[in-house]
Amino acid sequence: MFSAPAFSGVSPTVYRPYLNGRYSVSAGLYRLGIQPIEGQTETYTFAFDRTYPAYIAAKVAARNRALHEYYALAGLSGPLREAALEFITRTAAHDSGGALTWDGRTLNNHLLGWAGTLDTRRGTLEDLRRFPALCAALVKDVQPLDALDFLAMNAQEDLSILARNSDGRDFLAALHVTLPEKWNPLEKIGRSFAEVHAPVAGSAAMIASAPKLIEAVVNRGPFARFVWGVTASGKLDHHPNLAPEEGLPTDPAGFFLRVERQTLHGFPAQGGALFTIRAYVYPFAEHVSTPEQATALAAGIRSMTPEQMEYKGLTQCRAALLDWLDGRARVVR
Repeated sequence: MFSAPAFSGVSPTVYRPYLNGRYSVSAGLYRLGIQPIEGQTETYTFAFDRTYPAYIAAKVAARNRALHEYYALAGLSGPLREAALEFITRTAAHDSGGALTWDGRTLNNHLLGWAGTLDTRRGTLEDLRRFPALCAALVKDVQPLDALDFLAMNAQEDLSILARNSDGRDFLAALHVTLPEKWNPLEKIGRSFAEVHAPVAGSAAMIASAPKLIEAVVNRGPFARFVWGVTASGKLDHHPNLAPEEGLPTDPAGFFLRVERQTLHGFPAQGGALFTIRAYVYPFAEHVSTPEQATALAAGIRSMTPEQMEYKGLTQCRAALLDWLDGRARVVR
């Protein structure tokens, strides 16, 4: 009997990408498995931890609300689809520590109690078998549409596939993003990297380097990168079409830091890359535990331009947030 990683006491990894005291919109690529990330060398793509049931439950709720607002395809070629699906199945099984197993044809999830037989060439889910398991109730009513939809429902990460044509034009060919941070996947599908990031405040330099960045991602990966922000909500799904949340805290002590760990894996022969997106939501009061952390986070927020503050939704709470962090820097021991 395997030891289920989601329930073996493994806590979510804690990331603090703000420790340099600066907020910037840049590629910020780490060579996965080579360059240390906050002192540790990471080799995994998919993270399985004790929060696994909460993430799957959030994904199920999103698809029950409106799957078409979270999952979309646009011009995904057969060879790129096959390469991405083969990578996801093989890598997720490896990273799960035994919770998932893959025999080249069928992916078994021993936590969710289902086994999907896939045709990775055609991108289809050929057969779905269910069996008793600890978290089987979470997906008992889920009927995946195809292989990519099924695979995305087995991981805590969201998935996207970038394609690049022979003329060098790139575009998002697939998005399965059920836990977005205030953006609509339907508005991004089929668009280029530059178009996708154009609304992001302070992204001009990154967009200017897009051709070199895409070249690196497709041909010289794998990479990892991080983005972060502050939010009053601990929810995972912030699709813009959701109703506004009520009763959110105004005291920064009840805020959260949201960090996204993204990995980028290229498929040179097929002209594209897989992006995974894992959101981490940390309660402020627990996460900011030293004066140095509070000082660095305050400096990062102070480094934001007014446009970036507005984009991040922090304009109205900036003063209270900085007061709290400055106080925390003085009193935390």
